[in-house]
Amino acid sequence: MIYRKKTETKGLIFDLDGTLADTMPLHFKAWQLACSKYNIDMTSSYLKGKMGRPAWEIGRDIILENKMENILDHETLFKEKIELFKSLRNKIKPIKPVTDIAKKYHGVLQMCVGTGSIKEAAIKTLDDIGMSRYFDIMITAEDVSNHKPDPETFLKCSELMGIDPSKIEVFEDGDLGLEAAKRAGMTPIDIRPWVESW
Repeated sequence: MIYRKKTETKGLIFDLDGTLADTMPLHFKAWQLACSKYNIDMTSSYLKGKMGRPAWEIGRDIILENKMENILDHETLFKEKIELFKSLRNKIKPIKPVTDIAKKYHGVLQMCVGTGSIKEAAIKTLDDIGMSRYFDIMITAEDVSNHKPDPETFLKCSELMGIDPSKIEVFEDGDLGLEAAKRAGMTPIDIRPWVESW
């Protein structure tokens, strides 16, 4: 698949996990391991439906949907998942078709990362794939009150970039993120055809 920038585009926003960085198989593995400890079945289709949401919200949903509120709190599950993910970090790779676009337009267009990750994890992931120097602006889960599919993440990116939403293209790998881009009045680009499914 070949990317062709729209003539009127002035800025690009990139999701991080599953878009710039091939982390989703690792996140899935970490969730599987954390959930298996409590006999909770984690499927890839379930996690794909939550992509773009912060991990603590996913943990809360897992506990509520499995009716385990009296047995387990979401913070414990979330922290266990984070520790398991850290043990897998050495396997993180860039998603080259997307990182190549970011490199091509660095210094040409305004660019921003708009992610559902917490800031500490997002910074580390950008470092892991060698992309930190390409992004001066980042909006994370901690910078917004409403997460994807709410457009707040991308609208904050637009505000910091100083660009009208209609002139921004958003690279995403999740339905919630693509919906957020549409609701923000931006052009969504689904990168899933460029990567292997997990």
